Amino acid sequence: MPLTKIIRYSAWALVAVLAFAIAAVSMVTWRENKAIPLAPVATIGGPFTLVNSSGETITEKNFLGKPSLIFFGFTYCPEVCPTSLSEMQGWIEELGSDADKLNYAFVSVDPERDTPDVIGDYVSSFDERIMPLTGSVEQVNSVIKTYRVYARKVPLEDGDYTMDHTAGVYMMNPQNQFIGTISYGEDHENAMKKIRDLLSSS
Repeated sequence: MPLTKIIRYSAWALVAVLAFAIAAVSMVTWRENKAIPLAPVATIGGPFTLVNSSGETITEKNFLGKPSLIFFGFTYCPEVCPTSLSEMQGWIEELGSDADKLNYAFVSVDPERDTPDVIGDYVSSFDERIMPLTGSVEQVNSVIKTYRVYARKVPLEDGDYTMDHTAGVYMMNPQNQFIGTISYGEDHENAMKKIRDLLSSS
């Protein structure tokens, strides 16, 4: 057989083997993605120390044993925060008795203004199961870093300031490990499916 044909056939055979290998890897990946639930992301979440509206110390240990929905915001927030808390209240109401199987928290990213009294009064307008949390500047900066939250003070023309911050709700498993988020303004049915999946996998 001429050398050129041998080379050509060998090249075709190599292409066929590579195509088969890629297809096999793709099939395994597809099956794994279908069969295995989202794994915790180890780099998001961890130890923290904050205080609730009564000034009592709250740590990550208070959230162990049940999955959690955690929102980071601030009481001077004009739209995103009240909307997100209203949505969380709606989830709680729709869950019915299953709502008690989760923890809920509103964590301030603005500790200079959000004292325990201020954040407690703010969250009292929503479901009582939503725990308001704040702390010193150092404590809040630490939890922001631990949870990889984006939060930045933005000066206003009148000398005051507002906060840019992460708008999604963090979903944590009973070991306080990050599972995913519910986006701001996400479709209600999609959000409820995520929450029920979180409950069923816990």
